[in-house]
Amino acid sequence: MSDPHRHHHHDEHPHPDRSPADRWRRLAHRLAHRLTPHSHESADKLDPALESSARGLRALWVSLAVLGATALAQAAVVVVSGSVALLGDTVHNTADALTAVPLGIAFVLGRRAATRRFTYGYGRAEDLAGVVIVLTITASAVLAAWTAVDRLLDPRPVAHVPAVAVAALAGFAGNEWVARHRIRVGREIGSAALVADGLHARTDGYTSLAVLLGAGGTALGWQLADPLVGLAITAAIVLVLRDAAREVFRRLMDAVDPALVDRAERALGEVPGVRGVGELRLRWIGHRLRAEVALVVDGEATVREAHRIAVAAEHALLHAVPRLTAALVHADPAPSAGEADPHLAIAHHATA
Repeated sequence: MSDPHRHHHHDEHPHPDRSPADRWRRLAHRLAHRLTPHSHESADKLDPALESSARGLRALWVSLAVLGATALAQAAVVVVSGSVALLGDTVHNTADALTAVPLGIAFVLGRRAATRRFTYGYGRAEDLAGVVIVLTITASAVLAAWTAVDRLLDPRPVAHVPAVAVAALAGFAGNEWVARHRIRVGREIGSAALVADGLHARTDGYTSLAVLLGAGGTALGWQLADPLVGLAITAAIVLVLRDAAREVFRRLMDAVDPALVDRAERALGEVPGVRGVGELRLRWIGHRLRAEVALVVDGEATVREAHRIAVAAEHALLHAVPRLTAALVHADPAPSAGEADPHLAIAHHATA
């Protein structure tokens, strides 16, 4: 009965009387509009984390630059020192930096308007980016583990231990700066996801401090300190991989927090005119939630009255469920004595 609000975008038809300069200006404007982050939704209904906020995207790219520079500096020290612990930290920082690329592409792509082919828009690009991130983290874990085990089986001295220690401190400093920046921007724009990402960067800084411990053990003459710290960093990467893979899998399977469903049901039950809540579904499309719900209303209500109740229910959902941007509400009449269920005509399609 109630459809989500939509923004209609009509294709512009070329006019042969325009000059080439006019056509180029229109083309440049169209491209800038497609590539520039923008949103038609209110800030309290969307998670602004790297999706609808230009500040969030800037935080993403600044993090990429800082972590990329840190990883390059560490890689240079790895080449001259041969430290596998530092290599593991470098691989981890590189993987974290590179995740900004698919995420950035996905967030920008997700702003494109829905089309007749992609009727729900391009929000699912974020799920594809999540798969790429999981594969990247997996590759970094395999490389770090392989190198650490090889060094355990074939111990070799670590050269330039002071440089390794400095590189470890640089890794800690880079991750800590990124953590502070993400957390500060995340709190200012109201993004829990960006704050969580900053906390993740802070834990990555602690792995860099582990490299410093490995360098200290090597300086004291314990050759196995470096590969053992490398294995410890690999274990930390695997823990991150487990959490990331679980989250991506849940998103691909349209999983939502059951507490959100409970919250939605309570909000619907308080809407005047709603006699019952039938089927209720929530799903993520990128960082946005959509809802589909069937309500039971008075069987004697007019079409206009049933539509009013459905709109009120949608309004209540938009206020009650964070990051919900649209809801499709269907109103079912309360059954009367002896009346056949009108859904029986389509029941065989549901079980086919």
